[in-house]
Amino acid sequence: MLERIIWDASNFLFIAIALLTAITIHEYAHARAALYFGDATAKLYGRLSLNPLKHLDPIGALMLFIFKFGWAKPVPINPRNFTNYKKGTIWVSLAGPLANVFLALIAALLWRLLAFLSMPSLLLVGRLLDLLIVYNVFFAIFNLIPLPPLDGSKVLGMMLPPKQSYYYSQYMSQIEQYGFWILILLVATGALSTIMMPFTSFLLMIVGLIKGSPIF
Repeated sequence: MLERIIWDASNFLFIAIALLTAITIHEYAHARAALYFGDATAKLYGRLSLNPLKHLDPIGALMLFIFKFGWAKPVPINPRNFTNYKKGTIWVSLAGPLANVFLALIAALLWRLLAFLSMPSLLLVGRLLDLLIVYNVFFAIFNLIPLPPLDGSKVLGMMLPPKQSYYYSQYMSQIEQYGFWILILLVATGALSTIMMPFTSFLLMIVGLIKGSPIF
């Protein structure tokens, strides 16, 4: 009984650590990339930080724990300050998802190293690393969905030919105010899982190969 309580408590703690890490690295990467491309807005607002409290939205975090769907405080960015508007917008938008993928790969490599060294703490630490992998992969794929305010909508808008990009931007600006509710509807109906499943499964398979065993 005591062992079960300890396991449940550690599991909750690991989920919290994995979620906060995924959120923090995602938002920090946006801020760092924006500064690289000439926009210091995020830095001026104190968002160029690896402190989770700087990026945490209490309601969004609570939603993540309860419904596995939530959000962080958006990093303030002014694309007009970019030295190259199109290139800056694409790479700043991609920075968050790419940082999540990178962290998932690092977690997989650490898992493999611990397994190779036959570390006695692998059961607990491995559980944390698995959660880090899963949440970071989820964050990466989720944020690449081309629906505002997610990063994927900005990336797609910049990569389309000029004429299509213009019409796409006009359309996105019209539905942006409903973006949150559309996401809620996708979550409630299970459509979000259906959309994400092929991509998350593929990426988890790749990370699993690096890890040397399936995730969980």
